[in-house]
Amino acid sequence: MLVVGIAGGTGSGKTTVVKKIINKLSKDHVVVMPQDSYYKDNSHLPLEERLEMNFDHPNAVEFDLLIKHIKQLKEGKPIQQPIYSYLTCARSEETIKVEPREVVIVEGILILTNKQLRDLFDIKVFVYADADDRLNRVIKRDIVERGRSVHKVLERYDKSVKPMHLQFIEPSMRYADLIVPQGGENHVAINILTRFIQNNKDA
Repeated sequence: MLVVGIAGGTGSGKTTVVKKIINKLSKDHVVVMPQDSYYKDNSHLPLEERLEMNFDHPNAVEFDLLIKHIKQLKEGKPIQQPIYSYLTCARSEETIKVEPREVVIVEGILILTNKQLRDLFDIKVFVYADADDRLNRVIKRDIVERGRSVHKVLERYDKSVKPMHLQFIEPSMRYADLIVPQGGENHVAINILTRFIQNNKDA
């Protein structure tokens, strides 16, 4: 089993890179584990407090569960992956059964900040994008997918997204084996990464 970690700032194009890799591989051979599924469950808090949570700090992620699940997949055991909703800022009671595959792609903004998690990756990737480009994507995504106003998106960006990016996410780039500038538009880097996966998934 090959475990690939793909990190990068919010709106950097990580998900696009992952989709393009999967399109070049057999879907039966790949499973994606989004860091977003492993945000801690905050259903015990009032909705108002949940909506103000800082999702860009490492403490927001249940890394122990994510690490446990990756280890179980490596042992050939299926897992029950959590489902997290950004609308309610809580986990669903349902889970998704994930079977082991030849390739496991772990994707998220904070995955290179945790050493135990990093040590499970066979290759570590950081998707890099200019801050203005990331903010543009974040505004569009949060309005459409998460029902937030432009004012709320910009407020959150200034209060948590930008400072957390500078404190935790961008410094984690130094752990990457491969840095992909321009995100999903960098076809050369995506082809190189895909070729690496194809050549090493059976190793």
